[in-house]
Amino acid sequence: MSTFGTIAGVVVKPLVRHHDDRGFFQEILRDDDGLLRRFGQASLSMSYPGVIKAFHYHERQDDLWFFPSGMAQVVLYDRRPDSPTHGITQVLYAGEHHPILILIPVGVAHGYRVLGTTPATILYFTTESYRREDPDERRIPWDDPTIGFDWTTRFR
Repeated sequence: MSTFGTIAGVVVKPLVRHHDDRGFFQEILRDDDGLLRRFGQASLSMSYPGVIKAFHYHERQDDLWFFPSGMAQVVLYDRRPDSPTHGITQVLYAGEHHPILILIPVGVAHGYRVLGTTPATILYFTTESYRREDPDERRIPWDDPTIGFDWTTRFR
């Protein structure tokens, strides 16, 4: 069973929205943010309410996640043996009501669950482009006992 905390190398960037009577403007990622070592690919995905997409990790690429619509419970697990936060689970809530960027370093397992009654959209950036012949994606079951995360909503 893992413990909870903040994982070394994970960066969360709060996003600022500038509102006026026409709507809002929001920067997501700038080259001077220093978040990605290099830019590889941008992708967009949508998941329906209650869907769990977990877990996987990468051996070569960092991910940078942003949820522009809907809400998601993001779960990270540090599986890097030489990390000072090895074995730590970090839980974040991201989406239209909490706009943040989440930098997920190489070797950190990650997944998410869509919260609420509307789909969630994820826009994500990677430091490498997807290679069909050699994908950098190692899968772990959503209920992996090593991670031991309980995806159940707790009513308090």
